[in-house]
Amino acid sequence: MNLRLTADVWRDRIRDVLTAGTAYGESTLGGKRPVNVEYVSANPTGPLHAAHGRGAVFGDALAALLEKAGYAVAREYYINDAGAQVDVLGRSTFLRYREALGEDIGEIPAGLYPGEYLKEVGQALAERDGNKWVGADEADWLPACRDFAIATIMEWIKEDLGVLGVRMDVYSSERALVKAGAVDTALKALEDRGLIYVGVLEPPKGKKPDDWEPRPQTLFKSTDFGDDVDRPLKKSDGSFTYFSNDIAYHYDKHRRGFDLQIDVWGADHGGYVKRMQAATTAITEGKASLDVKLCQLVHLMKNGEPVKMSKRAGTFVTLRDVIEEVGRDVVRFIMLTRRNDQTLDFDFAKVVEQSKDNPVFYVQYAHARCRSVLRHAATALPGADLSLAALAARANLARLDSEEEMALAKRMATWPRLVESAAEAHEPHRVAFYLYDLASDFHALWNKGRDDTSLRFLIEGDEEVTVARLALVSAVATVIASGLAVMGVEPVEELRS
Repeated sequence: MNLRLTADVWRDRIRDVLTAGTAYGESTLGGKRPVNVEYVSANPTGPLHAAHGRGAVFGDALAALLEKAGYAVAREYYINDAGAQVDVLGRSTFLRYREALGEDIGEIPAGLYPGEYLKEVGQALAERDGNKWVGADEADWLPACRDFAIATIMEWIKEDLGVLGVRMDVYSSERALVKAGAVDTALKALEDRGLIYVGVLEPPKGKKPDDWEPRPQTLFKSTDFGDDVDRPLKKSDGSFTYFSNDIAYHYDKHRRGFDLQIDVWGADHGGYVKRMQAATTAITEGKASLDVKLCQLVHLMKNGEPVKMSKRAGTFVTLRDVIEEVGRDVVRFIMLTRRNDQTLDFDFAKVVEQSKDNPVFYVQYAHARCRSVLRHAATALPGADLSLAALAARANLARLDSEEEMALAKRMATWPRLVESAAEAHEPHRVAFYLYDLASDFHALWNKGRDDTSLRFLIEGDEEVTVARLALVSAVATVIASGLAVMGVEPVEELRS
């Protein structure tokens, strides 16, 4: 069956935009269903780097997209403060603490964190505690140094996220979860359902590790839920594996009312997805679903040459370095110009170019041009009410009939469905793609007006056409602003060379 919609159908969508404002595109799709989006969750062992920034932007934009689609979203950061890496952090901090007190510590021993940033942590600890920990037993100084370093670095992380425009609703501590007995509770729930047993795993496929030996282990029947092998829940010393702690964490989310859970991880954790989804399904008896979005690497470059080093971190470029170089909005936009599962090339020179090849400039330029037209209109039509509501009530949109004007109307009409489809797929990059296409349509109309004066926005002597076109321009600016809001980017009023 072929359906052909009349031009008035598309013109009416322009009026819908003007009536709703930036709320245009909001949906009831989610029905206020609670959804937990956990992202960043970087180990509190050092500053955030550029790849963390990609996960932060992706997760934050996904959360905003889901909210626009009608979900009740909680943004969460999981603090990995219970593993061996934080003990390494504590020992590294103790070394820098002694250095701050005047000791010559020599080369940083292998296995400790060498970053210059730990000098700041050690200095701050020395200023707070003096020589209190010098000569103390490790059982005393290790937890003190560890906890101080975690608290300090988490403050840095929160500051960096704030500079990036990322806000979290919840910070959950792995250590607090373990201390509260959540791991025991979770494993008992699995045991009560007959999903834990003691067995011996087959050796890993491929080259067998030198230290591998068959031994009885406490295992979770993850193969019953789609995983490749059953998974150990306890180490050889009887302590819980990371996996056990993660099961408890996702069970805790379920008990807090989140049956739709989305985790944003780095691509290096791809091998962990099946077991975590299996565990979530098992422990919630199928009531909760877990979608894991993997973010690929960010390749930092300048004029095509790799950029790898940071003075502060020593081995990687920090997120703060990137933001200070090009600005928050550029970082956020560019991080969403590829699917999350594709590697991203971030060239410090190209992302600030004023060209069509730079999507952040191209979209912002369209918005700035819209605002420029409206400023000129306010001067040309003194006393005229050019508010969205006034334009919606007054504009005779039938005067919009060029191919380029209809293309814009049709593009804006698809924004609500784009919001829903992107939210359902958990793919916020679709918003960036849509905005680029909308900007392209607008620039095409602008360029036509340069060649054909009858297509300009302000037509002297024909106020009806002028008002109709101002309504169109206002609608375009509104939809661009609506999309940028999902991306966490501020629309610009004007661009200067």
